[in-house]
Amino acid sequence: MEIKEQLYEGKAKKVYATEDPAIVMVHYKDDATAGDGAKKGTIQDKGVVNNRLSNALMQRLELEGIPTHYVQELNDRDTLVKRVQIVPLEVIIRNVAAGSFSKRYGVEEGTVLSAPTLEFSYKNDDLHDPLINHYHALALDLATQAELDTIATYAFKVNEVLKKILLEANIRLIDFKLEFGRLEDGTIILADEISPDTCRFWDAITGAHLDKDLFRRDLGGEAGAYQEVMHRLLNQ
Repeated sequence: MEIKEQLYEGKAKKVYATEDPAIVMVHYKDDATAGDGAKKGTIQDKGVVNNRLSNALMQRLELEGIPTHYVQELNDRDTLVKRVQIVPLEVIIRNVAAGSFSKRYGVEEGTVLSAPTLEFSYKNDDLHDPLINHYHALALDLATQAELDTIATYAFKVNEVLKKILLEANIRLIDFKLEFGRLEDGTIILADEISPDTCRFWDAITGAHLDKDLFRRDLGGEAGAYQEVMHRLLNQ
């Protein structure tokens, strides 16, 4: 498939048009940011890990009835996906208190929550992605009630599927961020990525971080942790 002009460049990915208006190509970069872009750096081969891992997990989710944007992996860094209009919501599922949740509610990091919880953040860099509720989403015309219901159903199903897959690899799924998009006919599907950039992964035995928190918190070893996650889940 012919790859055409670049449509968009974000913090971690570039998106290119293709000869098919319904398909775009995503290129995964090694660039890493934290703190609303205040901290910048690179994580060696992060793009390779995030591309391959996300594609593999999306295919597993498809088998469980969750529609995704995945079409075809082209190489270690490039993947064809369905073109969508992104719903401007970050959808966060939490199983264990960590990060901003612990700070916001005074809950010790590592506390297992009584039930998985869902949060929405308004995807707006200028406003620093503020936390909102579903009434805000409706009032701002970010999504319809039917879309919010679909997104919530899919998000909790993704959580159950991913927890099982990860635990088989001795990884605990602490929390994670999802993004959803609309196809041209309005169908809601899972988009963006599922990776150590967008999830908190802890070793199920030692509790060691296997995710972007190593970069955020200047703990070091992030490149090795990303590789370890890919090794455990893809046996490579």
